[in-house]
Amino acid sequence: MRNRSSLSAVSVAVADESPSGASEPAALPGALSRPPSHPRKTVSAAIVTRLLMATDCVSILLAGFAAVRSYSADVDWSLTGVMIVLGAVLGINFFHLLGAYKFAKLNRLIGTLATVGLGWLLSLGTLALIAALAGASITPKQPWLALWFAGGLSLLVASRLVLNLLFARWKRSGRLGERVAVLGTGAIARRLLMNLNGRSGGAIRIAGVYDDQREDMGSDGVVPAIRCLGHPIAGDLDDLVDDIRRLGITTVIVALPLSADLRLAAALNKLSLVPVDVRLCPDDFGLQLGTVDVSHVGDVTLINVMDRPLRDWRRVAKEIEDRVLAAAILALISPLMLVVAALIKFDSPGPVFFRQKRYGFNNRLIEVLKFRTMYVEAQDANAEQLTRRNDPRVTRIGAFLRRTSIDELPQFFNVLRGEMSIVGPRPHALAAKAGRLLYQDAVRYYDSRHRMKPGITGWAQVNGWRGETDTVEQIRKRVEHDLYYIENWSIALDLKIILRTVFGGFTGRYAY
Repeated sequence: MRNRSSLSAVSVAVADESPSGASEPAALPGALSRPPSHPRKTVSAAIVTRLLMATDCVSILLAGFAAVRSYSADVDWSLTGVMIVLGAVLGINFFHLLGAYKFAKLNRLIGTLATVGLGWLLSLGTLALIAALAGASITPKQPWLALWFAGGLSLLVASRLVLNLLFARWKRSGRLGERVAVLGTGAIARRLLMNLNGRSGGAIRIAGVYDDQREDMGSDGVVPAIRCLGHPIAGDLDDLVDDIRRLGITTVIVALPLSADLRLAAALNKLSLVPVDVRLCPDDFGLQLGTVDVSHVGDVTLINVMDRPLRDWRRVAKEIEDRVLAAAILALISPLMLVVAALIKFDSPGPVFFRQKRYGFNNRLIEVLKFRTMYVEAQDANAEQLTRRNDPRVTRIGAFLRRTSIDELPQFFNVLRGEMSIVGPRPHALAAKAGRLLYQDAVRYYDSRHRMKPGITGWAQVNGWRGETDTVEQIRKRVEHDLYYIENWSIALDLKIILRTVFGGFTGRYAY
């Protein structure tokens, strides 16, 4: 049974207050202490290998049908078609057994070509043997089998040559291999780095080593470590969170003793704020853990503690869902949007759209589009004062647009630009408050909701948690629903939320 790490285990609670009753101030999320960076995403091994598998299957099928057609126009497709499909199945399985889909070996051109050639030869040989034993009319003497072998081999080799060129390009651009950070500088970390140094074969790149106790070191006169097995100490836990956002680090290996429960809890709480895979490097206490998933980095077995909400094919499926649906919806609602734009211009002077900076995926600022619903001179770009019932700043047409959420429709352009999703946690304005507290001060682990792209609608909104936040309880409920959505995401859940939005309305007791 998979031990799925869930933020539901990390309680969403009101921020602790000091004895004086004042909340401890917290920096705005996204305020980085280091220069911002937007690194390109690393190449996913799972996506590459599965795309290659699909390409091989299509290549074998195309080569088989082309060979049969070129040999004779009068073919018994009921039998020949079954044999070609069986050949494709055999080919994929032989390639898999021979290691042709191991990501670490794909950039070794000679080796991968030899593996593919052997696998394809074994596939057709096995197919011919099956046909002969079954007494089928397809025998090794028929010329189209030779054409199939030559055509299939040519396509398989061509796909590997293209992939080899892509590997060279990815390597030059720094996209090849997981960007891995190690948290810890003790005996466990040194053992881990000894195994990883020079043995990963390019599958991983150590982005940095971090010391969660770096600020405490030196208080007893001991000089803090500067390097760990040749790797410079890049900073403390806060620096690690910043570098995950800056450098695109995809995996953090926590190399701390499992007995150091307070340090582990502090580290995992901080890492739960960013979209990163977190892995525990086990020590002697690892045997006491329950049933968990493990992964392998180099030759080291690691305990899976936390996964990015969307990765590999889940991320691809979400992207396809967003782009296809957004384009289709925009095509359908474009007449309505033109009418709304005309009404806004007629109702009050000013632009049709209102643009507002909000925090998006991984705390990156995005510019969210909405139909303008307020008088230009009364607009509040940072939402320092949330909209209230009968707000005098809202125009006549604006009040209707806000009640029906039609003002949100331009955000489908944000979806097409890749900044938002149709379904996801709603993006909040920079200065939005619950009562007198900023959201990130009011709710512990608030930034965890930024591990997915923000959405036009979401689980919190269809359950009535939208609009004004007079109390901390209101924003806490929103965040609880957002975290539930992140931990339970599926295409089916997205479609359910979309249907509830369309038929139930994007409204609620706080919608105005």
